[in-house]
Amino acid sequence: MNYLIPVVVVALIGLIAGIILTIFSKLMAVSVDERVALIREVLPGANCGACGFAGCDDYAAALGSDSDVAPNLCPPGGTSVAAQIAEILGVDAGSTEAKYAEVLCKGSCEHTKPLMEYQGIKTCKAVKNFFGGHGSCRYGCLGFGDCVTACPYDAIHVVDGVAIVDRNNCVGCGLCVKACPNDIIQIAPGKNLIYVGCSNQDKGGVARKTCGVACIGCMKCVKACRFDSIKVENNLAYINPETCRNCTMCVKECPTGAIMQLPRPKKPAAKTQTAKPQPSQPENQQVANA
Repeated sequence: MNYLIPVVVVALIGLIAGIILTIFSKLMAVSVDERVALIREVLPGANCGACGFAGCDDYAAALGSDSDVAPNLCPPGGTSVAAQIAEILGVDAGSTEAKYAEVLCKGSCEHTKPLMEYQGIKTCKAVKNFFGGHGSCRYGCLGFGDCVTACPYDAIHVVDGVAIVDRNNCVGCGLCVKACPNDIIQIAPGKNLIYVGCSNQDKGGVARKTCGVACIGCMKCVKACRFDSIKVENNLAYINPETCRNCTMCVKECPTGAIMQLPRPKKPAAKTQTAKPQPSQPENQQVANA
């Protein structure tokens, strides 16, 4: 009896505790939307934040809880992922416009020159903290490939000292934009084939001395544009991708060759890629030049 009473007491305590936990688990249970798990499986998993949310998990949760969140906000997933999400939610997928990264710099080794021999940490962020960079143009591509490291789609590479985007692989996720310490990469609509490949805000004479293909703010492109799509601010031309018609008049008028013209795509690029753990060299490059 000396051993039986403690055993019975402990058993009763355990039984009561179990009943209490069961009751509270039912009362405090959080309902789980199965659609969220299905949506998360569909999303590519880049966690780039291009959708406007913290990552794929956050976007999936928002889709499950808020009917106002659009199913076509994932640039890496593109039309295919948007259609799958819409099917899960039972809503209209809407239209998904292809977007790509553009490097606003053409300052290759041919057009610029180093000011010093940099022997520090081989990253753009590190060399940026070292007197703003080691090249003649403090606004241009730093050339150490922080954007290359950040890109999970093997869509950007440093060639001749400047980053170049491969539109065949780019999904417009924006990770390269976040990685660039000089802020010379932008995400633009796929229909935009004309952009200024320069970020130099110095006056024309100074800019031309630092880079042979720098924008000098001469206003010739502004005068040539019939659609009021170009403006010059801080000695630098800017093209509005929403109103640009790709007429190429600005390209022809630019005296330094700072304005870029990409080839017209033969067919819409597929936008259903998933992130690659280890990037390899692209086979074909359509240059979205720097």
